[in-house]
Amino acid sequence: MTAATSPATQRFGNTASRLPDLLFRSGSGALAWIIVAVLGLLAVLLFLNSSEALSKFGFAFLTGTAWDPIDAVYGALPFIVGTIASSFIAIVLATPIGLLTAVFLAELAPRRVAIPLTFTIELLAAIPSVVFGLWGVFVLGPFLQKTVESWIVSSVGFIPIFAGPPFGVGLFAAGVILTLMILPTIVAISRDVITAVPDSQREAMLALGATRWEMITKAVLPYARSGIIGAVILGLGRALGETMAVTMVIGNRPQIPSSVFDSSQTIASQIATTFNEASLGLQTSALIALGLVLLVITMSLNVVARLLVWRVSGRGEARR
Repeated sequence: MTAATSPATQRFGNTASRLPDLLFRSGSGALAWIIVAVLGLLAVLLFLNSSEALSKFGFAFLTGTAWDPIDAVYGALPFIVGTIASSFIAIVLATPIGLLTAVFLAELAPRRVAIPLTFTIELLAAIPSVVFGLWGVFVLGPFLQKTVESWIVSSVGFIPIFAGPPFGVGLFAAGVILTLMILPTIVAISRDVITAVPDSQREAMLALGATRWEMITKAVLPYARSGIIGAVILGLGRALGETMAVTMVIGNRPQIPSSVFDSSQTIASQIATTFNEASLGLQTSALIALGLVLLVITMSLNVVARLLVWRVSGRGEARR
């Protein structure tokens, strides 16, 4: 037996050993392209069914602020602002909480604490969004109104974006609900990424006399930075498309909010609350156009996130 001949080749032959690899590669590649095709067909379907609204309003559909089925005037800007604003609040709140929780579970907590705590946090992802919505209406909303929102208004209410009065239902409450819903995604992925950092990174820093905090901040987190960014982007993607929980606590007011405590409405909540009662024709086409806008926002976000992850990964490789 020569050095280049493996036992598998001797037993099955060259053709037999390559056939499973070829089948696996072609099959997985076909499935990948099927996913891309489904996404493309979905975009085409949304575009065709929204063509009536897009042809009538054009670019003004994105900049219009009125949604009036009686006068057949439809503008998507209030819903775009509500979607981005609620998701922004959620990601600002969830990112530090999720990252610190992941660091605690991966680096600081003893195993007997980390395992059940990780399991409990990941269970949050299994709670239906309508349950989050009911909890937000009856528990979280009144609590925020009497505590956090009142404190913010009394402390920094002179800033227009934090002006009151607090209602417990509105943009801020929706952002807090979304924070709780995307935390399991950020925590779980960030913890896995941090755990995957080679122990040699930690041992090298500690051998140089670094403290545990310095080891985490200067060796572990920079190494895992691209994965953490990916976790945050995945959480943001869920926040952008969340429907029922947001619908129940955001107030469903189709106007651009002037404060974080104002009632607002997202693209998903507008579609969910009005699609069944929408008349065929222009109104239905406008709602489908909202869905197309949401798809474009989500896909654009994922493209930007992928480019950002590649750039961060490239810098990390160059430093190593």
